[in-house]
Amino acid sequence: MTQDELKTEVGRAALQYVVAGEIVGVGTGSTVNKFIDALATIKDQIPGAVSSSVASTERLQALGIKVFDANEVERLAVYIDGADEIDHQGFMVKGGGAALTREKIVAALAERFICIADASKRVQTLGVFPLPVEVIPMAATQIARRFAAKGGQATLRFKDGQPLVTDNGQHILDVTGLAIADPAAFEAEVNQWPGVITVGVFAHQKAAVCLLGTEQGVETLEF
Repeated sequence: MTQDELKTEVGRAALQYVVAGEIVGVGTGSTVNKFIDALATIKDQIPGAVSSSVASTERLQALGIKVFDANEVERLAVYIDGADEIDHQGFMVKGGGAALTREKIVAALAERFICIADASKRVQTLGVFPLPVEVIPMAATQIARRFAAKGGQATLRFKDGQPLVTDNGQHILDVTGLAIADPAAFEAEVNQWPGVITVGVFAHQKAAVCLLGTEQGVETLEF
């Protein structure tokens, strides 16, 4: 199967984790778009969704799925989202789609994080994929220096020749050259640096389940 077909398979497989009668948390990205398309087939079974990005909100609404503000919701049974990397403990790197802050906010509402990804996202140690970090623009250079002290190289993300602006009005640094051996400690440390909005390590909001698209079909990993 092609990578696109694998994404379609895991998107459909995630429907089994949607709880009838409950609002579902929905992430962002190409794999999640496949899940949103599948979710539309059972939209009459749920009140609606909480979305982690403007792009996902627009897609959900276009398919007739009501989108709730996160402030209207006390808890979610599940949050379903992709990952740029996932390790053997369910720790992830996310933010390739620049929605990491809102993704982490919605994930924090959920009792379980269901990760949907293709097999290429599975790694032994986080850090192969450039680590996204959402930052306040005036702090970008000093944060880059702090990553350099850890052996990382931080680059400002651009789009159409200009620094990318997130849904929150901030910028993204992409950091290469890191091997994140202790994701929970790393996340806790970097989140304390002045000017960091969110680091794209998801250790405190780790996956409970990963539906991994492989050539042999969808593999279910539980953590």
